[in-house]
Amino acid sequence: MSPASAQRRTLSVLFVTQTVGGTGSALGGAVAALLAAELGGVGISGLAQSASVVGAALFAVPATAIVHRQGRRPSLAACYATAATGAILIVTAAIWHALPILFAGTFLLGGSTAASYQARYAAVDLSPAPLRGRHLSLIVWATTVGAVIGPSLAAPTGTLLARYGIPTLAGPFVGASLLFVFAALVLLALLRPDPAVVARVAHAEAGAGALPSRGAGIREAARIVGAQPAARLGVITMALGHVVMVGVMTMTPVHIRGAGHDAAQTLDIVGLVLSAHVAGMFALAPVFGWLTDRLGRRAVIALGTGLLLTACAVAGTAGQAPGQLAAGLLILGLGWSATLVSGSTLLSDAIATERRASAQGFADLAMGLAGASAGALSGVIVGAWGYPVLTLLAAVAAAGLIAILAIGR
Repeated sequence: MSPASAQRRTLSVLFVTQTVGGTGSALGGAVAALLAAELGGVGISGLAQSASVVGAALFAVPATAIVHRQGRRPSLAACYATAATGAILIVTAAIWHALPILFAGTFLLGGSTAASYQARYAAVDLSPAPLRGRHLSLIVWATTVGAVIGPSLAAPTGTLLARYGIPTLAGPFVGASLLFVFAALVLLALLRPDPAVVARVAHAEAGAGALPSRGAGIREAARIVGAQPAARLGVITMALGHVVMVGVMTMTPVHIRGAGHDAAQTLDIVGLVLSAHVAGMFALAPVFGWLTDRLGRRAVIALGTGLLLTACAVAGTAGQAPGQLAAGLLILGLGWSATLVSGSTLLSDAIATERRASAQGFADLAMGLAGASAGALSGVIVGAWGYPVLTLLAAVAAAGLIAILAIGR
C-alpha cells in the first residue's frame, strides 16, 4: 500500500475511534469533579480532573516508547485499555466511598486523553507539510460528535444505572468503560498498515537511514525542543492554552453545583454547559487547521489567545446564568482548539522526522503537567476566593502568551 493510501485509511480509522473515545471521555469527564466533591468536598474536587490530566501527561511517555518500538496501533489501543480500567475503578470508588480509589481511577482515565492527543500526531505521520494542519485538525474535529453527545448522556445513564445500585454520579463511567474497550478493539483490528511503521520505511527508502527503534529520553527530547525556537513556541502555546482551559473548565461544574440544584438537575445544566464547551474545543478545528496552513502558525496562535481572554471575561461575569456560562465555555473551547492545532503543527514542522515522536511525547507531557497544576490549584482558588477570581487568573496566564509572541517577533 502506498503512503497516500495508508494515510487515507489512517485518517478514516482515527476518525471513528476519536468519535467513540471522545464520547467516553466526555461522558465521564462531565461528572468527575462532582463525584470528587461529593466524596471529599469542594476544596479537593479539582484534584480529580488534575489526576486525569497528570495521567494523560505521564502516559505520553510510555505511549511514545511503544510508537518507536511497535507503532501507533498498539500505543493507542493500550491508552484506551488503561482508560477503561480507570473508569471501572471510579465506579468501585463511588460504591465504596473510597476517595483514594477515585483518584487512582481518574489517573488511569487519563489514558483516553493521551490516546486522543497521540492520535492527532498519528494523523500527520504520513501527511505532506502543506496539508499537515488540516489533517491534524480533522482528527481533533472527529471528537466533536461524541464529545458533544457525551455530557448530555451523563444524566440518563446515571439515572438508568441507579436502578441497579450504582450511584447516579458513577453511572456514566460504566458507559465510558465500554466505549474505551470498543475503540481499542477497532484500532487493533483496522489501523493497518501502521502509519508510524510506514513512515519509518519511507524514511529509510528515501536514503535518510533507518529511524531509531528507541526514541530520545525526556531530557534529550526537551533539549531538542529547546534548541528550536519554533518548537519552543509550539510547546509553550499548547501548555498555556491547556492551563487556561483546564483551570476554568474543571471548576465550572462545581460552580454550577453551588446554585443548590439536586444531583439530576445539576447534571442537566452541567451537560448543557460542557456540551457547548466541547463543541468549541473540536467543532471548528478544521477551520483552525485551514487557517494554520493558509495564514501561518503564529497568526492562529494569536487568534487563539484572544479567544481565551474573551472566554475568561464572559465566564467570569456570568454568575449562575447557564446561557452565559455556556457561551463562555464555548469560546474557551475555541481558544483551546486554535492553540492546540497551531502549536502542534508548529512543533511537527520544526522537528526532524527521526526525533519527531519523542518531541511530540515531551510536548504532551509538558502540556499535561501544566494543565494538571492548573486543575489542582483551581479548586483551592474557587474555595478561597470564588469562580470569578479563577477566571481572572486564567486571563493573566493567557496574556502571558501574548507577551511571549511579542518577544518572539
